Amino acid sequence: MADLDKAIELNPNLAVPYFNRGNVRRNKKDFDGAMADYTKAIELKSDYTQAYDSRGSVKRAQGNLDGAIADYTKAIELNSKYAEAYSNRGVVKVGKGDLDGALADYNRAIQLHPKFVEAYINRGIVKNKVGDANGSNADFEKAIELNPRARKMIEAQGFSIGGTSSK
Repeated sequence: MADLDKAIELNPNLAVPYFNRGNVRRNKKDFDGAMADYTKAIELKSDYTQAYDSRGSVKRAQGNLDGAIADYTKAIELNSKYAEAYSNRGVVKVGKGDLDGALADYNRAIQLHPKFVEAYINRGIVKNKVGDANGSNADFEKAIELNPRARKMIEAQGFSIGGTSSK
């Protein structure tokens, strides 16, 4: 963190050090500090896709779901092939009860990045919620095929492969 502070002190007009410091702060759960750094990075570089995506994640953690969706949408507008922003927006849409919108975002994330394990898991969870057990199981199996450790993530959500949610 001291190196990032020094980089900002030496050149306060570079966006990347603010973004990187925002990541450190977010990882330390300093969401207000992360928000300030991501916002400053965006002020300095208005097309900073990753900064919008990361700021959206902070807003989501703070419970500002509409703000998170706005930042993820801006990231997508800046880079329509940024799969992570679609997946992250899908998570927020689930939280808001927009399961169809979440499915659309997860579908797009997977279309852009066919090996995106978390998107398969999240889409599988949503498919289960809408009553598509076969589709849910297929997504869980694909996630495990891509990364065998995905089984633990799926089971941690209360699912068993070939079965349904215990929640």
